[in-house]
Amino acid sequence: MLEPARSVLEQLIQSSNFSLNSDPSLVGAVASAAAKDDERRAKERPERGLTDNALRRKPELWPVPLKERRTDGITPWHVLHVLARSIALSRRGAARGLAEHWGALKYSQALTGNAGSFMRLSAEGKRTAQRYKAIQSEELGTGFALVAARRILEQHYPERVVSIVPADTALYAGWRQLGRYKPQYFAEVWKPGKRSLVIPIACKGHHSNASTSHSQLASASAHVEHVHIGPWNETPVLIFSTELPPDGPVTVNTLCAQGSGGWLSSPRSERSNLDVLVDETNFLDGIQPPAEGGERPKPVDGFHVTPDRYEWFARVLARTAAAGVTAFAGDGGATTQYLTRRQGREHFTGFTHAAAGSVRDACHILFGIKFSGTDHIFRLNGTRVEAFSGVANDLLQLLVEGRVERYRHEVYERRSTWPSGLRSDSWNGPVSIHADGTVLAMRILP
Repeated sequence: MLEPARSVLEQLIQSSNFSLNSDPSLVGAVASAAAKDDERRAKERPERGLTDNALRRKPELWPVPLKERRTDGITPWHVLHVLARSIALSRRGAARGLAEHWGALKYSQALTGNAGSFMRLSAEGKRTAQRYKAIQSEELGTGFALVAARRILEQHYPERVVSIVPADTALYAGWRQLGRYKPQYFAEVWKPGKRSLVIPIACKGHHSNASTSHSQLASASAHVEHVHIGPWNETPVLIFSTELPPDGPVTVNTLCAQGSGGWLSSPRSERSNLDVLVDETNFLDGIQPPAEGGERPKPVDGFHVTPDRYEWFARVLARTAAAGVTAFAGDGGATTQYLTRRQGREHFTGFTHAAAGSVRDACHILFGIKFSGTDHIFRLNGTRVEAFSGVANDLLQLLVEGRVERYRHEVYERRSTWPSGLRSDSWNGPVSIHADGTVLAMRILP
């Protein structure tokens, strides 16, 4: 029998843990997997007519420090909120609102756990048809990886805010062609008036065993290596591979690279004002290695954010993050001002029907805070439910007016004041509120 909708909603806010694996043995296993892959690629070169088929990978990977590995107090609903925010700019088809909402909500019955155990796939999650398992592991893997990334960075930089920005959307503002190898996300660790730290993130997922994670992390190290921010090989990164086994707990395997790079310029001029439109540019692909023996080697494939591009890139990241917030609320008109043509501005223009797209026409008061956004009505095991995604009304109004600087100051000042509860007296279902002012809520309808 299908589980009653009420039980599903209760399960979504059950607090649990997930396992985070990051130790020296993982570093060694990933290095071995990379060496095996390099050997395989070397054998394929003659067969495929290639002179070079090797991958550049991030050197000197390390375990995440033990003090930054807090994995308790996580709920399935929080994971789905993180996933939903990460795909708000993903352009998943003409019916984007429905597709992007459903990208996270389709996993409403996929996870289970409680305070005394680790989160795992539910019976429903295990029954996913074979051809959809790769999508499930990729998307849930992204959700868990970004939850872990946010917690790691928030513990390391407690006086800053962490924003997650899709890397391809950000890079398209400066580069016409992106190619196959690039990180999936950037984490911007910021504080108003201070320079930001930008960390490339690559994340993968699977339903297999630890050896698959080793191979995925070896591959992820090649993806993050294709973005350098500042000096050669000094950009800190995070890489993840999430195991979603049918008979075990969710395990997030992660490694990091450290370095002095990744820091953008402190705001110094009008050009750095985050309210100023971004100029779409056409940088040449390539990362410049340092000179050796007085000779300057040829650039290698990748994307290099050099010091002369710091202010521009800081504005790109802040405005792309703003676009993700307004898109999450279903406000396509507000979203267009923050994106360039290559970033997908046209995707949010024109008429959108509320039945298939995201339309900002819903308001709810949760925990005494007015949120504006968009909603979708569907049936959960035969029961009508409403899913609502929105933003605190005053913060959303700032973004509608193009006031990114003011929005960021407000988010920073209120970052620790948001309600932490998962239930609101005025709402008949789970509620998740993030520090950026976004909310994801679902309830049973009368």
